[in-house]
Amino acid sequence: MRNGIANMLARGAVALGNSASKLQSLQLRLLAGEVKDNMEHLEPYGFTACPKEGAEALAAFIGGDRSHGVVIVVADRRFRLQGLKPGEVSLYTDEGDFIHFKRDRVIEVETMTLKVKAHTAVEFDTPLIKTTGRIESQGDQVAAGVSQIEHSHGGVQRGTDQSGPPLGGGA
Repeated sequence: MRNGIANMLARGAVALGNSASKLQSLQLRLLAGEVKDNMEHLEPYGFTACPKEGAEALAAFIGGDRSHGVVIVVADRRFRLQGLKPGEVSLYTDEGDFIHFKRDRVIEVETMTLKVKAHTAVEFDTPLIKTTGRIESQGDQVAAGVSQIEHSHGGVQRGTDQSGPPLGGGA
């Protein structure tokens, strides 16, 4: 009985990951040189990640039977976002990108390029949208191919009369 209990949990490192199947499988290098192939990785509903080689894992073996185990958690201290306050949540990658749900209902996103792809529409339900940018880029915004800063108008009028719509370009 003692060996069965001792064999129920094992700590190890990810050697390979396969996220192509419905339930991701991992190859783990466990303590004492044991290697386990095709271990099913049980992930929380709605969340998935393909861990990099060297990530740390905890595997469970039901009843201590080492013939079929499951990976119950994978962590990677090399890339984990640090310094969160109690109650904060973050998603992060090995490239330094993150989405950080901070205190006071602030969401901070850090990435080189943020691309939102929607099949129908993107809707903002807010009374105000503010954009900022670096001085070098002048904080420009482009909508339908028309720069807010550099664009031409047709039918330019003098004084307080309305000019025609933007002619496009300039972006």
